[in-house]
Amino acid sequence: MTARRTPLRVLVAVLAVLLAVVLPQAFPAVARAADTGHDVVTWAASADRLGEGVADRGYRLVVRTSVGGADLRIRLTNAFGDRPVTFDSVYAGVQQEGATLVRGSNRRLSFGGAHFVTIPAGGTASSDALPGRLSAATDLVVSLHSPDAGGPASGHGMAMQTSYLAQGDHAAEESGDPWSATTGSWFYLDSVSVRANAATGAVVALGDSITDGWQSTADLDRRWPDYLARRLQRADTEVKGVANGGISGNKVLADGAGQSALNRLQRDVLSQPGVRTVFLFEGVNDIKAHTGVTAQDMIAGYREIVRRAHAAGKCVVGATVAPFEGWSEWDPAAESVRQDVNTFIRSSGEFDAVTDFDRILRSPYDPERILPFFDGGDHLHPNDKGMQAMADAVDLTALDCT
Repeated sequence: MTARRTPLRVLVAVLAVLLAVVLPQAFPAVARAADTGHDVVTWAASADRLGEGVADRGYRLVVRTSVGGADLRIRLTNAFGDRPVTFDSVYAGVQQEGATLVRGSNRRLSFGGAHFVTIPAGGTASSDALPGRLSAATDLVVSLHSPDAGGPASGHGMAMQTSYLAQGDHAAEESGDPWSATTGSWFYLDSVSVRANAATGAVVALGDSITDGWQSTADLDRRWPDYLARRLQRADTEVKGVANGGISGNKVLADGAGQSALNRLQRDVLSQPGVRTVFLFEGVNDIKAHTGVTAQDMIAGYREIVRRAHAAGKCVVGATVAPFEGWSEWDPAAESVRQDVNTFIRSSGEFDAVTDFDRILRSPYDPERILPFFDGGDHLHPNDKGMQAMADAVDLTALDCT
């Protein structure tokens, strides 16, 4: 009898292990049939052209999550490529220091069950879900390698974050030794999402270099959306995810430094999962460019963004354009447009809520200038203190109009 019972116990134990390991991967629909959660963006950076792609190059990209959850997914972009690009090795891990990862944290991502993906010119690709939980405020590291990259590379130019480069495929390695070169850009990585509670939502900050974080301290996550993410994590609110949709030099109406806010709204904002609110803080680059843009032109652009966001079921928070006298392109005519635009944002009632960044940042003694305490030095971009003051000015309850 003893000889017959032992194999049965072993069989049951082996079967239990196999079910625990295989079911979540082989039968995701069954495993999640009762799951009422949904994907929510936890990090994003708007894409633009980043020079020429380099074949057989690896990228170790450091990003910081905003909302925690399970089943991490990433989205890769070839939005500005003129040919397909293949990624044959893509991993996600946790930063220990520099390019070195926490031991045992680096795990391979798949795409449609395969360990490689080819993205057509102009396209994006989302990974399969990676089982396991990812905490908020994690220094996530996405390592990827392309054997054939060429032509225009896509990604985010001004990361304000150090990432790492290597020649050859070292994506699986947790050691930082092969990653001897650094970069201040995020190549090919478009966004990261997690599966969170069904009530959890995200906000995307659609903006320019101020939102992108210029003049904040690099590698310390002191952009105003970063401060906002920290506030949301501590707050009793369902909006927890924060995606940064800023591009330095970006305009509402015209392409140039990235596609205009109007032209990139769908890709950079509305297509991100779990987005509940669009936070629109943009316009100074249109106004100071001296191209004949009027306040009515700007208002028409804002109205179109609001219309499209509302049609997609999103809230829209409008932020007033901050002061910039002292910047080389300031003049009284541009200031007049700014004042008219801000009057519309404050009083039109077309936004679901308004955050008055102009009031927060301006000097009480010279309201056309940034308060010196908040000035990053160029009279346009706030410093770390100014970034924090902006985030502190956001009414967190206004980020959810549902």
